[in-house]
Amino acid sequence: MKPTDAVTNRLAIDPAAGADLRARLRDDPQAGLKQTAQQFEGLLLHLMLKSMRDATPTDGLLGSEQSRFFTTLGDQQLAQNLAAQAPLGFAGMIEKQLASQMTTHTGAAVSSPLDALQQSLLAQQAASAAARAAGPARRTPVTPAVTQAGTTAEVGTSAASSPPGARAFVDRVWPHAVEAAALTGVPAHFLVAHSALESGWGKHEITMANGSPSFNIFGIKAGRNWSGPTAEVQTTEFVNGVAQSTRATFRAYGSYGEAFRDYAMLLQSKPRFSEVLGQQDGTQFARSLQQAGYATDPMYADKLARIISSSTLRQAIAAAGPNQRTAT
Repeated sequence: MKPTDAVTNRLAIDPAAGADLRARLRDDPQAGLKQTAQQFEGLLLHLMLKSMRDATPTDGLLGSEQSRFFTTLGDQQLAQNLAAQAPLGFAGMIEKQLASQMTTHTGAAVSSPLDALQQSLLAQQAASAAARAAGPARRTPVTPAVTQAGTTAEVGTSAASSPPGARAFVDRVWPHAVEAAALTGVPAHFLVAHSALESGWGKHEITMANGSPSFNIFGIKAGRNWSGPTAEVQTTEFVNGVAQSTRATFRAYGSYGEAFRDYAMLLQSKPRFSEVLGQQDGTQFARSLQQAGYATDPMYADKLARIISSSTLRQAIAAAGPNQRTAT
């Protein structure tokens, strides 16, 4: 079987696919370039399938979260297989653009096609965010938000009262949010907002016993199936709407990239998060997370929705976006 066949025939949700593609790009850049372009044509095809699904009534005797979840997985696999046959021809155009950007982007060489594509996406996202933020900023109250990890985040703030580390936080996590957005179909700035709520814009990140970072900025707990490193910290849980302090064990990662990939895998692998995947409305994204039981705080969805629509997030992305660098 040829290497390209192995990529085509594997499951669309295979967690090792990204690592294998990077290895392919390193060992054989030209072949890896073609596979990268196919992957993004598959993403476009999946978005088309999702749009058609959304326009079709799904209520019925057989309708359920589980059936919608497996339908989404089936669509992802179908899109990947179709992309390998180049039905739309987008892969060829993407391949040419990546090849050009590898040597001409910002006048300097780019280390890989993925870096070239990422830089292009970051520039487009930053331009879009800057355009949205160009209007006059409206001042809204500052609301303390107790997150799942027991931290406090300032939400719904104006430019004058924005958290001092907002731009630095966006600088650190934005490239990883873009990658996770491609996996989940959720806009990158929604994911940044979620990590900002859970970590207090990075000011209250969960740390290990020795003080080193855990990089867990989504407050994901370590259940029985988690075999990786952990961090045990004091947190806040709501029982019958009442906040209670308790000690809990959380997952720990080696980088922000690992944290975002694990977060994306969590949303993809749990049927209860099926309504979260592909969500393009910020308020509904927040509500779907709460309805799926992501956090116990009864005001969680409102706090997250306010961050998503806040000028703090828009201005941090607009200010930091043009200077994004791939973080590790």
